[in-house]
Amino acid sequence: MSTKYIFVTGGVTSSLGKGIICASLGRLLVARGLKVTVQKLDPYINVDPGTMNPYEHGEVFVTDDGAETDLDLGHYERFLDIRTTQTNNVTTGRVYYDVINKERKGAYLGKTVQVIPHITDEIQSHVLKLGQSGNYDVVIVEIGGTVGDIESLPYIEAVRQLRYNVGRANTLSIHLTLIPYLSAAGELKTKPTQHSVKTLSESGLQPDILVCRTEYPLDESIRGKVARFCNVDLEDVIESIDARSIYEVPLLMQKEGLDTRVIEKLKLETHQPDLDQWIQFVDAVCNPSHEIEIALVGKYVEHHDSYKSIVEAFVHAGAMNDVKVSIRWIQSDNLDTNNVAQALSGVQGILVAPGFGGRGIEGKLSAVQYAREQKIPFFGICLGMQCAVIEYARNVCGLTEANSTEFDETTPHPIIDIMYDQKNIENMGGTMRLGKYNCSVIPNTFAYHAYGTDQVQERHRHRYEVNNEIRSVLSDNGLVFSGLNPERDLVEIVEIPQHPWFVGVQFHPELRSTASNPQALFVAFVKAAKKQAGFE
Repeated sequence: MSTKYIFVTGGVTSSLGKGIICASLGRLLVARGLKVTVQKLDPYINVDPGTMNPYEHGEVFVTDDGAETDLDLGHYERFLDIRTTQTNNVTTGRVYYDVINKERKGAYLGKTVQVIPHITDEIQSHVLKLGQSGNYDVVIVEIGGTVGDIESLPYIEAVRQLRYNVGRANTLSIHLTLIPYLSAAGELKTKPTQHSVKTLSESGLQPDILVCRTEYPLDESIRGKVARFCNVDLEDVIESIDARSIYEVPLLMQKEGLDTRVIEKLKLETHQPDLDQWIQFVDAVCNPSHEIEIALVGKYVEHHDSYKSIVEAFVHAGAMNDVKVSIRWIQSDNLDTNNVAQALSGVQGILVAPGFGGRGIEGKLSAVQYAREQKIPFFGICLGMQCAVIEYARNVCGLTEANSTEFDETTPHPIIDIMYDQKNIENMGGTMRLGKYNCSVIPNTFAYHAYGTDQVQERHRHRYEVNNEIRSVLSDNGLVFSGLNPERDLVEIVEIPQHPWFVGVQFHPELRSTASNPQALFVAFVKAAKKQAGFE
């Protein structure tokens, strides 16, 4: 069976949830025994989102092979339980970069390089490369942005061409749109969807299936009107109503018959879906026995997407522990030793989040000290782990001026320092320590009990590390280095054993948590917080 390609576009407005629809459809097809992957085509000119401010773009999702990608790849991995790579995320910047490099090498034999055919051909090559790389049955391709945006036009044209190049029978176009409800009129309105489909069709791409986001159920008259004016069959108008959890969306899409219509149109050979485990997971997410509250202390908490993978890892770990994890969002800029007790009062766990730069660091240090002294389960990730080390050096080891050279280049005790191979780097994009690295875990530690093994691999995104030249002062004063990179002897995990649960990690464990396989440290942290709440 040749690889089939499903292209998902969006209309009317942004943030409709194309990534969730792609991930949900992928989950349904995987449940039917198909080998599926998902690709994101992003229309921005950045080569990747690695240099973008979290307020601008949200979380940067890092893959095993070190690609800095769009956060939607996190949804793909969490829903499909797959590992994405550099090839799963393509940006306009990457496309133009590749085309210009080819032009400089003379690859176009002196021809004038143009959007058509050179840019559109390059886009197609990225899509086909992914399809051929893993012998996939289905590749779902999400096109970022909204139909009608000038930035998306080359992608729409590339898809139009590709549908003919690989054969119409091997491709499918799904358009995600919005059916808004006007409370003044008391009606659902289809006109925005009609205009969106018209705009898409004017670019030569007629959708085969419409997925309609809505706050209210679509009756037969609404569905019929959409089908009639948008040139699709009635059964190809799929209702996507607001769900209790994003993980319920695959089940709602199955109920609407989205996977059935896709299978029929692409003539896919499948078996009956096996969704028993997914149904159990969704039930655990939506109907927990208990609720706990964990404080997330970060610099970008006004924009929750900056911590998307952490939030979802809490959902996975909560389901595993039969609890709902409610997050108390704490802006670290507003935190200090005078108000930390009030701000964190009553929480059962404290997570100090990743980030870059010196803003809000003293607030994070206050949160670490409060968690350590009050014996509240603590989890520090990347910068959060570095803050835990700085706080320990200052308040336990007596190095009151200890700091990271990221925040104070003249500190007399650089307990956190830039990695040697990062010191002379000038280009910021794609040059951090990125991707999957080995970690050896010390037995009889929190980390070992969580993982159940002494060898793990986790993903990284950082330039600074615990300073090996002076780290002995920490271990001499009781801080345990429970995880080390065996190749370079870098500190990966720190712990305080005389504490209910206190762990800091240099890597990003949240990036490998999926609905089917919750990340072990998050499961252990939530379990400790559950015990702190008195539920165990």
